[in-house]
Amino acid sequence: MFKDMLESSQTLFKNEDSLDPEWVPKLLPHRERQQFSVANCIKPLTQGRNGINILIYGTPGIGKTAAIKWVLRDLEENTDEIYSIYINCWQKNTSYKILCEICTQLNYSFTQNKNTDELFDVVKNIVNKKSAVFVFDEIDKLEEINFLYNLINEVYKKTIILITNYKEWYLGVEDRLKSRLLPENIEFKAYNKPETKDILTKRIDYAFFPEVWDEDAINFVVDNSYEAKDIRVGLKLLRSSGLVAESFSSKKVFLEHAKKAVENLELTKDKDDLDQDERIALSVIKESPEEKIGDLFKKYQEKGGSGTYKSFQRKIEHLEKGKFIKTKKFIGGKEGTTTIVQYTKSLTEY
Repeated sequence: MFKDMLESSQTLFKNEDSLDPEWVPKLLPHRERQQFSVANCIKPLTQGRNGINILIYGTPGIGKTAAIKWVLRDLEENTDEIYSIYINCWQKNTSYKILCEICTQLNYSFTQNKNTDELFDVVKNIVNKKSAVFVFDEIDKLEEINFLYNLINEVYKKTIILITNYKEWYLGVEDRLKSRLLPENIEFKAYNKPETKDILTKRIDYAFFPEVWDEDAINFVVDNSYEAKDIRVGLKLLRSSGLVAESFSSKKVFLEHAKKAVENLELTKDKDDLDQDERIALSVIKESPEEKIGDLFKKYQEKGGSGTYKSFQRKIEHLEKGKFIKTKKFIGGKEGTTTIVQYTKSLTEY
């Protein structure tokens, strides 16, 4: 009865951290073409020339960030003459915050009491002694992009990489910035099913001890990840399935464990600490796919929402961080900056 049960000191996981979406494997399969294109745009920097700017776009969870981080790591291992700067614009969404973070990554810590212009002068003076690759991930989350003008005009040798889930974001960028940026477009398309299985199988090899996973359980996780068009769904299910198997003291991950993992993830999502107003906002978004945030706010008020427009925006941010929704931000145009909100299906809805 007990021969197939884990002892209290045993675990199925060899390296659980490798199931984190931010973890970058030593080899990144099925993104070789895109990585080679990025490397070619950076290559002039290694020859003492100015690099080529890049706009990278594609839906969430298909390897954009991981691919670029892999290229940056390879660059850092091969030269000390090029600074590698990576910024997540969701976390750093203003010019001031971005420049503070760049200073930190350049090991400059005396940022107190300096304004935005002074911080840029620090960055410029350091970087211009060498050259740099600047990566701005989730660029569409920025409140303003003034810092880009300065980078383009005053940093001599650089490659600027902008990553967005929505190619349409770039259409709203001012013409005077477009004419200076002139990026090469690199599209990341969703993985097909064999690619999805190959990626998740390799992650299993990194994360679990050998022969832990039953083939039916692997296929179930692959199916869910492929249907969601998001590798992160697969990574979450791999980890959760392993934890479920361990909770039953099983030495293998079977199909029933993977199915239970889906239920657990949905339960977690349903019980995410949404207050009453956030639930109203989510219901309005679900009923009105791909609508402007201003129009959604009016419907939210009609349904009994009590928050101000500013608090409604914060609720939208919280819902997006919880993966309940996605947003697209368009900068410029007749209406200025416009945000389109889209409901995100849960696993059981696919």
